[in-house]
Amino acid sequence: MKNISIFGSTGSIGVNSLNVINNLNLNGFGIKIAYLSTNSNIDVLLKQIEIFNPKGVIINDKNSFNKIKSLDLKNIEILFGEEGLVEIASRDDYEILISALVGFAGLVPTIEAIKTGKRIALANKETLVTGGKIIMDLIKISGSELLPIDSEHSAILQCIVGENDKTVSKLIITASGGPFRNLDKSKFKNITVEEALKHPNWKMGKKITIDSATLMNKGLEVIEAKWLFDVNTENIEVIVHPQSIIHSMVEFTDGSVKSQMGIPDMKIPIQYAITFPDRISSDYERIDFQNLQDLTFEKPDYEKFECLKLAFDSINSGGTYPTVLNAANEIAVELFLDSKIKFNDIPFIIKNSLDNHKNLTNFEVSDILTIDKNTRKQILEKF
Repeated sequence: MKNISIFGSTGSIGVNSLNVINNLNLNGFGIKIAYLSTNSNIDVLLKQIEIFNPKGVIINDKNSFNKIKSLDLKNIEILFGEEGLVEIASRDDYEILISALVGFAGLVPTIEAIKTGKRIALANKETLVTGGKIIMDLIKISGSELLPIDSEHSAILQCIVGENDKTVSKLIITASGGPFRNLDKSKFKNITVEEALKHPNWKMGKKITIDSATLMNKGLEVIEAKWLFDVNTENIEVIVHPQSIIHSMVEFTDGSVKSQMGIPDMKIPIQYAITFPDRISSDYERIDFQNLQDLTFEKPDYEKFECLKLAFDSINSGGTYPTVLNAANEIAVELFLDSKIKFNDIPFIIKNSLDNHKNLTNFEVSDILTIDKNTRKQILEKF
């Protein structure tokens, strides 16, 4: 039996994770849900409580928390906000944390879970973007496992399992190119929120969907891959693969290349992170190679998709630049979703924040929290 908690259980990754767990349990696994969390989607959370009967739940939104507290949820502990997440993260009554919180909010709770030596199934890439060195140092001390849920990083993991790390020469991260791959940059200023939320291959939350449209998502994945797999960024390549069948590739020193392929379905990497190193049978959709007409690849346009270049620049500069990149991007995406800025303003805001940042090369979690807060504040003062 495994006890699992899911932070962000009502989002896309969280819902898929519970579907995976339900399927595993139907096939004889004794997985118990310990804790669930949501920001404000209490309707979905209540359905999850009814099905999975967790020990407790954490709600981040105050009004939603008060509504839940007013209900008669017998034997369900109800906690609030980041304090509640940190409290649950540090408990020892579960073995696996699926960290599917959106954005920077995942950093501190994930750190607390790592300190207890748990397996972390990580879907929150911002945790490694902002605190990569701190996180990886803690992993070594605590003995915790960090397994990626992102399809690209799961693909890389699957390609290198059983290989000598010294024989890896390059990580090749694939990108769909998003909905604006073939759109002229001059038209970016006219892109609507509705258009940006129409990803061609994946169904995801709003924030990550906008990140995919700007290719910032790929930039964040590059930074995450650097820390997860201990490689230099010059050994990480991004390639546009519109079909999203190959999720990533690894090139080895002898010239061989391994790829991991599959239908675009997050349940596959989620299940792999839960059952690793084992593979468990599933009825998820398979590739029909006879009807697979094209697998194409192209170089990303770094001038058109400036966010990808800014991500490479920030991690190459090091220090706290990636923290600024992430904070500025999160706020810029929120402003775009609220129709307060144009799509092409997103990289402008991020670059301005990076240009005005005084970098720290030696820093602690408290420094990251301060820089994140100040970056957001400085941007919001202008809008």
